[in-house]
Amino acid sequence: MLEYPNKIRKNYHKQVNYSNRGMDLEAIIEEANVYYRDQDIAYIYKKPTPIGVVKVVYQNKERRIKDAFYKTPSTLDFNGIYKGKYIEFDAKVTTNKTAFPLGNIHEHQLRHMKNIERHGGLTFLIVKINEEFYLLPSNVIFDFINQNTRKSIPYQYIKQYGYLLKYNYNKGLDYISGINYWIGGLYSEEKN
Repeated sequence: MLEYPNKIRKNYHKQVNYSNRGMDLEAIIEEANVYYRDQDIAYIYKKPTPIGVVKVVYQNKERRIKDAFYKTPSTLDFNGIYKGKYIEFDAKVTTNKTAFPLGNIHEHQLRHMKNIERHGGLTFLIVKINEEFYLLPSNVIFDFINQNTRKSIPYQYIKQYGYLLKYNYNKGLDYISGINYWIGGLYSEEKN
């Protein structure tokens, strides 16, 4: 807080922009998606964000969107099919070292996850925390929300109940191994 000579006080709050924090994570997930499609393992795609174009500018025979708006709230970033199961997931990044803030998951995304699960699909998050990547199934997220009043999922909880993903030079971020572990019936509250 600054105090000027005439006793006027000014508070300055640093504006933090979180909008592109997950772009690097999305890029390495997309590497994996290309590998999975090329190897005929799974068909998972990044969903485009639904936008309405207001103004287009023409520069050097190229069209560029100058002004646009989001038509509807985006659901989850990726969707597709693997072993006959519909899959939908989102990529989330936190710089917080001790917990993943639940505020990073929008309410409409949670509702969407519940709806997909109710219809037999699989939903999860891929969370980057402390330079590690975890597949966090929706049932783990909902169990935490239902049993806790905290506004963030502790890092230790993620380590215990999430699946640690590895980055592979050929595959990118190998999240299929996490899905295999989860749908293979091996995932449980008693995970070692």
